[in-house]
Amino acid sequence: MYTELAVALGLGAVVAWVFLKKRKTVLKTQDGWWGVGACPQGPEDDSIRPFKVETTAEEIEDLHRRLDQTRSFPSLEDSQFHYGFNSKYLEKVVSYWRNDFNWKKQVDKLNKYPHFKTKIEGIDIHYVHVKPKNLPEGTRALPLMMVHGWPGSFYEFYGIIPLLTEPSNPDDITFEIICPSIPGYGFSEAPHKKGFDGVCAAHIFNKLMKRLGFNQYYVQGGDWGSLITTNMAQLDPNAVKGLHINFAPPGKAGLLMMLSIFFGRRFPKLFGFTEHDVKRLFPSMQKLVIDTIRESGYMHIQSTKPDTAGRGLNDSPVGLAAYILEKFSTWTDPDFKKLEDGGLERKYSLDDLLTNVMIYWTSRCIISSMRFYKENFSKGLNQLHAKLPVSVPSAVASFPNEVMHSPKLWVKQKYHNLKTYTPMARGGHFAAMEEPQLLAEDVQNFVKIVEKRKKK
Repeated sequence: MYTELAVALGLGAVVAWVFLKKRKTVLKTQDGWWGVGACPQGPEDDSIRPFKVETTAEEIEDLHRRLDQTRSFPSLEDSQFHYGFNSKYLEKVVSYWRNDFNWKKQVDKLNKYPHFKTKIEGIDIHYVHVKPKNLPEGTRALPLMMVHGWPGSFYEFYGIIPLLTEPSNPDDITFEIICPSIPGYGFSEAPHKKGFDGVCAAHIFNKLMKRLGFNQYYVQGGDWGSLITTNMAQLDPNAVKGLHINFAPPGKAGLLMMLSIFFGRRFPKLFGFTEHDVKRLFPSMQKLVIDTIRESGYMHIQSTKPDTAGRGLNDSPVGLAAYILEKFSTWTDPDFKKLEDGGLERKYSLDDLLTNVMIYWTSRCIISSMRFYKENFSKGLNQLHAKLPVSVPSAVASFPNEVMHSPKLWVKQKYHNLKTYTPMARGGHFAAMEEPQLLAEDVQNFVKIVEKRKKK
């Protein structure tokens, strides 16, 4: 009892100290120029151009030729996905890709929603813009930008878009969805200059929303999308009406976080830890250090020499598929490493998985997408945006199999106006693609609270 009392008093002092130090600061940045050469004189072309995903017989023939010429290499016996993508299952994926996958059909599916491009700060920004078809009279749709991460794409949101733009429940909010491709990903042009990080992407996406006529809007993201949307809220808190993320990695370790790591296993209730929190955080050396290192080798490569590994992936569709799809296995459920097929088809179809791969292959964006890691991490972990709190109404959907887990206590250190923190029933890193219904419900719940249609 005395130990708990001492810890509680210590925590109270820490919390008081933190709040006394707190200062309200808005993140600031300047306009950039990411196009080729010097920034031209005169106003920027702000026209919006319709865009359509297309393919050619030559593109498909080139893909098939490369698939036919792949050189297989056997996996170790009884290795499943512990060493990466299992070669035996990869042969099945390649066979399906070569003989059964219909890229033309998937291109038609991609074009079911309107695509556009517009030039911002010297580079073409691609986005999907979906407006509700049957908006009830007297109601308005709320603008919501949804931002993907790596190795995903705008296609991740194709399952959740109809749930938000055409909700079946008449009491639900109807949204107008904007899904951009991060510059250097998919059909957005890659920056031609060094230094394009999450803050730069956030600045461009805030500009995009203003260009589309939205003075206030909601934002949602996972993976890099969570960083970019968080930066959007930090840059322009008057425009971002609400922020919803499904990836909230632990931030800078302050005193309160360190105390919870040292004492949280013994006194979980003191820190508001649930059974799931304790399971994901302890033993802390294993869960927070060793497991993280084990699953972050790709990050070290992409944060240092992305162009070297990227060049091989840009030439080999099989290598590209293995590199990308391994993440859709392990990041969906860590236990999938124990399966010969990585559990990929338990949650996704090969058509959907390969469509995402094809967006990377046909746009030749794998190298520029990998560079995004170097641009963010090369500036260090102590950047201003990492230290600044988020003041806009925020929500976190915490999926149980997410790569990194942050309990509510840790999240609140960054997101000071946290309206909801939802422990989700199931799901992993690619929430919008894996569990669109659950994610849509959590977005609805959060926005209803902000719009005062529902009590917290």
